Amino acid sequence: MEPHGRDENRVPVLHIVVVGFHHKKGCQVEFSYPPLMPDEGHDSNLLPEEWKYLPFLALPDGAHNYQEDTVFFHLPPRSGDTKCVYGVSCYRQIVAKALKVRQADVTRETVQKSVCVLSRVPLYGLVQAKLQLITHAYFEEKDFSQISILKELYDHMNGSLKGSVLEGSQVYLGLSPRDLILNFRHKVLILFKLILLEKRVLFYVSPVNRLVGALMTVLSLFPGMMEHGLVDSSHYRTRSSVSEELVLVDSTCGAEEFVSVSVTDFDTPVPEGEGLFEAPPTGEAPPSENSSLLKPPSRTSPESSESDWETLDPSSLEEAAPKEAELHEQSDSAFIPTPSTPITVQPQALSGQGNVVPGLVSGLEEDQYGLPLAVFTKGYLCLPYMALQQHHLLSDVAVRGFVAGATNILFHQQRHLSDAVVEVDEARILIQDPELRKVLSLTTADLRFADYLVKHVTENRDDVFLDGTGWEGGDEWIRAQFTLYLHSLLSSLFHEDSERLLTDYGAPFVSAWKITHNFRVWHSNKHPAMTAITPGHPFQGQYSVADVKLRLSHSVQNSERGKKLGNAMITTSRSVVQTGKAVGQSVGGALTSAKSAMSTWFSTLAQPSAVTPPTSVEPVTEVKP
Repeated sequence: MEPHGRDENRVPVLHIVVVGFHHKKGCQVEFSYPPLMPDEGHDSNLLPEEWKYLPFLALPDGAHNYQEDTVFFHLPPRSGDTKCVYGVSCYRQIVAKALKVRQADVTRETVQKSVCVLSRVPLYGLVQAKLQLITHAYFEEKDFSQISILKELYDHMNGSLKGSVLEGSQVYLGLSPRDLILNFRHKVLILFKLILLEKRVLFYVSPVNRLVGALMTVLSLFPGMMEHGLVDSSHYRTRSSVSEELVLVDSTCGAEEFVSVSVTDFDTPVPEGEGLFEAPPTGEAPPSENSSLLKPPSRTSPESSESDWETLDPSSLEEAAPKEAELHEQSDSAFIPTPSTPITVQPQALSGQGNVVPGLVSGLEEDQYGLPLAVFTKGYLCLPYMALQQHHLLSDVAVRGFVAGATNILFHQQRHLSDAVVEVDEARILIQDPELRKVLSLTTADLRFADYLVKHVTENRDDVFLDGTGWEGGDEWIRAQFTLYLHSLLSSLFHEDSERLLTDYGAPFVSAWKITHNFRVWHSNKHPAMTAITPGHPFQGQYSVADVKLRLSHSVQNSERGKKLGNAMITTSRSVVQTGKAVGQSVGGALTSAKSAMSTWFSTLAQPSAVTPPTSVEPVTEVKP
């Protein structure tokens, strides 16, 4: 092993790696310092089994379409380690004719390579800033055999990052919540809630730097998540490793039961009497009551049209409280472990912190409020960029959920493998399950909160002095607002009037959140500092005319019915201008459409918020003007 190996457990940077594209072998490691395999040289192509996807992560799909790009990715820990490895890769390409020294295996017109830093610390932006300069200098040499600059990079980064404290602005360098809100507006809060519910969330956009930037910026809204909440985010085991473990524990519990438990831990709860499985293919009998415990739910995608996937419209879905019996049944249900952590199932009381389930620990470095929440633990993955070769992880029984980023269209097409697909360019959140859309429907208080953020950001968008550095409307201010939102939500759980207070967050959402792993871990421990937090939604209050206007505005901008209404009114206006009268057939059709949309919409708004919604919701399909 190289001399650096003795300090491997202490240095922040583990390896500097160069990945290139070979015309016959594809993506491969060309250089590593110190060597990835201790018994091999620095120019070995061999990889440890845990990091077999490294070349495909460092050199992303479609890299040839861009002159340069940056990737953030996560690698699982190697044997004997317990923490995620954070990767930052800078990609560039150069015309082969420009090389001073052209090696024999260079047969293409362009040469594509990535320089990677594999680190123990999640300082993505800081590492990226340094790495981009070195990558540029490495390519300017026009001789890739000159590796001294890479060895100097290893020593320099370990010297500058050693002893770095994961607090303050350096953790958030390059992540802009302001840009996120300008793009997604009030939907940012929906993304926040999606991750709290530990759903399978796929971000989709190209190039990669936009993808990983948007995904990591959403995570930066969770207090403590970037600093200490991702150490377990890349731990996964394949089906084969799960099967081997099931054989070992067969004497204490059946293998089928373990498989069933691991999958249902991340499934959305369903009312009593409804199946946990997707509809079987035509001609195949549905599973019997007994067989439902022996097989995991099918992930086969049912044949469906484009309209089966809807754009989430939070404002077109009414606030509603679930049935009391269902609420108590779900909130008192037992913690469901993954196959790797079989424990005795015990009921957990949610009325206070006196009755808790012992032994539920996050393994994370928490603050006095119990944050960060244990979201990315026990098989819930965070993969800022996912290579096509990792596609099987989306359907692996050992993976109970994920927040992942992809640029390959094949991920987007496999819609049945995700609960939500986030199209970053269009700022759309596509959700197939109508029940999940109801759970994520923003309440009036939520809309006030989101509108408060949007107004402060948009009012200061042209202020150069506020560009990520100011307070009100700036990046730190936005993160502070989400910290307040989460603190207030947690504090409301233990107030004597908690049921009323939690309604402002959405009773269906709270009910679903209470059965997640992160909630159960947090709730099973005492956090005395929470007593100093004022319970209740930061924007709670009586419903007013202003709220009607707010909901109306958001619905017009985001719902299908609202867009149809807007389009109908635009069509009517154009027809009046062109013909001078509004009695023609096209105008009449437009007025009829507008009248129908407005009538249906106001009848929905008129319903009291406490009424339980029907079991099915009219699909909300994204319609472009």
